[in-house]
Amino acid sequence: MGVPADVAHTVTERVLGSLRGYFLGVTIVAAFNALLVGAGALLLGVPLAGTIAIVTFLGAYVPYLGAWSAGAFSVLLALGGASVEAAGGMVVIQLLSNGPFQQIVQPIAYGAALRIHPLAVLVVTIAGGALFGAVGLILAAPLTSAAVRIAGDLSRAEAEASPEPASQQTVAA
Repeated sequence: MGVPADVAHTVTERVLGSLRGYFLGVTIVAAFNALLVGAGALLLGVPLAGTIAIVTFLGAYVPYLGAWSAGAFSVLLALGGASVEAAGGMVVIQLLSNGPFQQIVQPIAYGAALRIHPLAVLVVTIAGGALFGAVGLILAAPLTSAAVRIAGDLSRAEAEASPEPASQQTVAA
């Protein structure tokens, strides 16, 4: 990396820690979505509600396509196993759980997992998506968290390494 070994270790440790935090946040959001969709399927009398919840949970790890695939899966099961009304209900539940409800929970979950403010998560995610597309949406929050931690670590290390200023030194009389 072209930096001293201890700095490279700090940077690597913080980036990996932030990525672990990101996936913890994804897991929290996935569990929230799976709970909502599974409960909705159960209430609507859709067969295989547990399977629908599991597919929704796993689909949350695949950006964009995962939610659409899990939603299509749940609607098709409702259509084939219950009724047209149940399928319509699953469409509404999927749209709500993957839309406005997720937008409320996601910044809070990611903020807690990454230890940055939820508003910062929202802003950097939007900016990352606008600038870098899907990759920016995924990596913006964890890389911001890592950058904040790395800057704090490096400033602490610099403060510990620098000598005390002359104005604070006491002169023996």
